[in-house]
Amino acid sequence: MPQSATKLIILDRDGVINLDSDLFIKSPEEWVPIPGSLEAIARLNQAGYRVAVATNQSGISRGLFDMQALTAMHNKMHRALSAMGGRIDAVFFCPHTAGDLCFCRKPLPGMLEDIGKRFGVGLMGVPAVGDSLRDLQAGATVGCAPHLVLTGKGRKTQEKHAAELPPGTQIHADLKTFVRYLLAGTF
Repeated sequence: MPQSATKLIILDRDGVINLDSDLFIKSPEEWVPIPGSLEAIARLNQAGYRVAVATNQSGISRGLFDMQALTAMHNKMHRALSAMGGRIDAVFFCPHTAGDLCFCRKPLPGMLEDIGKRFGVGLMGVPAVGDSLRDLQAGATVGCAPHLVLTGKGRKTQEKHAAELPPGTQIHADLKTFVRYLLAGTF
């Protein structure tokens, strides 16, 4: 649990909130929520948590989609959450490719540090939920508690990178299972 009055959760987007694709999610039509994920975020909100998203979106630099398409995808996500009584308080994204060597692209911690600054909280112990090793590494670098979900690329991450997972990584079937775990007080 964060050591501040602000209860915060950091989520990756593709593979955690919505279905993922090796061909990238490029349009609002391709943005499809994972069953139970939006309800899970609404439950977090109802329990007093603020939710931030930290997502690599290199499809922008690759020319697969533009900022207008990304904004439309996020608007769809916000509308769908609002219809369930939920919200995401902030979306942070990195538009760069790995070759750009930017500090915001996970596994580097720039986006997460920016989230901590935006919310005015230290990140020690803040849950960071992702489906890839780089999501967990970025969180662990700034002291977040790493949580791997087995949706998206999560099962592959667990199988291929088990020995590389940050110490203390908790594994959950999906975002809904993570939220149930968190709210049950076992975290």
